[in-house]
Formats: sequence, C-alpha cells, structure tokens
Amino acid sequence: MKTLLFLSILILFILTGGCRSHQKQDIHAQHTDGPALELEALLKPTNEFVVSTIAVTTIQKKEEQIEVEALGKIGYDTRQAGSISSRVAGRIEKLFVRYRYQKIVKGQHILDIYSPELMTAQQNLLFLLKNDPANTTFIQAAREKLLLLGMSGQQLQQVIQSGKPSSSIAIYSNYSGHIHEAISGEGMNTEAETMRDISLITEELSLKEGMYIQKGQSVFTVYNPDHAWAILNIYGENQGLVKTGNTVRVTPETAPGKDFRGVIDFIEPFYRKENKTLTARVFFNNSDLKIPVGSQVRAIVFGNTKDAYWLPKQAVLSLGLDKVVFQKTNGGFKAHKINTGITYKNNIQVLRGVSEMDSVAANAQYLMDSESFIKIKN
Repeated sequence: MKTLLFLSILILFILTGGCRSHQKQDIHAQHTDGPALELEALLKPTNEFVVSTIAVTTIQKKEEQIEVEALGKIGYDTRQAGSISSRVAGRIEKLFVRYRYQKIVKGQHILDIYSPELMTAQQNLLFLLKNDPANTTFIQAAREKLLLLGMSGQQLQQVIQSGKPSSSIAIYSNYSGHIHEAISGEGMNTEAETMRDISLITEELSLKEGMYIQKGQSVFTVYNPDHAWAILNIYGENQGLVKTGNTVRVTPETAPGKDFRGVIDFIEPFYRKENKTLTARVFFNNSDLKIPVGSQVRAIVFGNTKDAYWLPKQAVLSLGLDKVVFQKTNGGFKAHKINTGITYKNNIQVLRGVSEMDSVAANAQYLMDSESFIKIKN
C-alpha cells in the first residue's frame, strides 16, 4: 500500500511540472512573436490608466469662421413708441377708437373731453377780450394757458371768433401706428404667448365714453410696426461668440422669402425671467417687409473668426466641472485634465493641458469605464 501511494505522488509531481514548463513556453512565445505589455501597465488602476489600441489625434491650430444659429421673434421697437395723454382732468364725451391694436395715423381725432378747468379758462379769456381788450399781458397769459391745457391754435381761434367757450376739447394723436391701452397699466407685451392670445386681441377696450380721466394720465400707447426689432435668444455655449456689431441674417418662419440682414445693436445685460439665454436685439425697418409682430424667426450670426487650438468634440470627455482627454503614453492611455473654451460644430477649443506634440484618443467615450470613475491629477 505504501508503495502504491508513493508511486501515485511521483506521477502527480511529474505531470504538474510538465504543465508549468508548457506555460513558460507559451509566455516566452508571446514575448518573441509580438509586442508585449509591461506588467506595470497591467497593474495600474483602471480609473487612471487604460490599455487600448484606439486611434489617436492631436490638437490643430487653425482659424474658424464662427456662425451662430439662434431663434427669436419680432417685436416693436419701443424707441418709436408714443403716448396719448390728457392735459386736463375731465369726462370722455366721445371716443373714436373702438378696439385693441387699431391702426391710427398722426393727426387722427382720438377722443373728446369735457373739462370744467378748460371751460373756466376759456371764460376768463373771453371776459378779458370783452371788458379789458387793452390788457394785452393778461390776454396773452390766458391764451397761453389754454394752449398748455391742450387746446390747439385752431380751436383757440374758433373760441375767440365765436365768443363762446367750447364744451369739450379734442385730443389728437401725434403718432402713427397700432394703438394699445395704457389706462389699465398693461402697456405692450411682445411675448409670443400674449400675441397668440386671441381673447386679449379681440377684447373690447376698457376705456368707455362717460368715464373720467385724470390730468396727465396716459390713455393710449402707440407702437409703430414700421420700426421693429428681432429679439434673438443666444444659448449658453454660444454666448461668448456674439458681440455688438455682428452681422445677422434673419429669416421669418411665416415668410422665408423675406429674409434680411441686420446688425446686433444691443445685447441685454441680464437674463429674462425663467430664461437662461442671452437676448440680442437687431433693429430693422419693417415698412417694406411688413413682417407681423410676434412672428418666430431663425437667425445666423456672422462676423467672429477664432484662431485657436482645436480638438474633435469626441476626444474630450466631460466630468461635470472638469474636461479630460486620454493622452497616449507607453503601454496605453492616461486620463489627463485640460482647460477648454468654446464649442463650435464638432470641434472644441483647447486652452491648456496638451500640446501639439501630444497624442490623445480620438474618441474618449470608448475608454470610459461605466462601472468606475476617472481619477485625474491637477
């Protein structure tokens, strides 16, 4: 029995030794037949070092003609807005405008107001003309007071010739355009949602005949549709590319054939409510184009040339606050932090972190391990 046990152990020892010798031969063959990986590269952590034969690329220094696409809408040019107000307190005797956004022209009769103050001023003038015609100083002061209260020179002359005070004073528009109510404090809202609210557009005027208005109160606001601006929304990644003076091509979605060119005149220095886009204004003459206010537009902003170092967008991996590339080293790729600038089309600007002599993975996503995080050194 002892003899059989000894022979079994001897046979097992011979067999295991033979397998090990074959393994050594296979490893030696791998080292001699092709490129071998160093053991140190294989032992590095997967979140710092990746072994791969993926294609590589390098940063390229070139000039890019930047074109930024933007969306927006047409709005009134508020610099051309005018206000129709009353210089006296009184009651509206007659109203000659009937609905919101009614088109009016300069010199058009808007409303008539009965004013006790105006009536008293007219009676004073007529009394002086009848009882003290030589007192030119007082007569001239009475005339000027009526003119300051809003009476026109023609109306004043009619009162003097007839010798009777006028019971009401006519209010005329000094502007041409679309009329908007100002008495309710609404003013003009150029938001697309408001312009599409048909109930607001067709709603009757809150101002009615028989109502009283106060001295100096703004009754209507007039906006001229012949003077408008395109309000463009610039998204975050493109905000650094847009400047005042850039040329813009604007294409209305309602009339693609009426595209026009303009210049960015103003960039709003704030973000609008619930909006994280930068707003740029392009003023233009709308007298010939006749583009409806509130129309949606598409725009392309030209004029910026960027001379910089660029990498393909796929070569850069975003880790939130940090951007990394996989730099080619002996045996594989190492995660390396870089500082980036703007993103344009399929390229991303590199500010620092790699040089023209460095090779990086052409597609960093292929080297990303979904089950671990990437560890980088600053």
